[in-house]
Amino acid sequence: MFYLQPALYLNQTQSLLILALVAIILFGAKRLPDSARALGRSLRIFKSEVKELSKDDKKVDDDGKSAS
Repeated sequence: MFYLQPALYLNQTQSLLILALVAIILFGAKRLPDSARALGRSLRIFKSEVKELSKDDKKVDDDGKSAS
């Protein structure tokens, strides 16, 4: 007989709630804000580096030589 996994029956809100509960269990309620803050900082640094790399790509001439 064919059985579907229970996770297939969850909607998005229920999935996010379960994910939040798992995060609280793994990291603890005290460490969770610090972990989220560190993740935010890391994403901000990553985005700025990607933006910087895209600016560097625009500086390159058609010949492949650096404009500076």
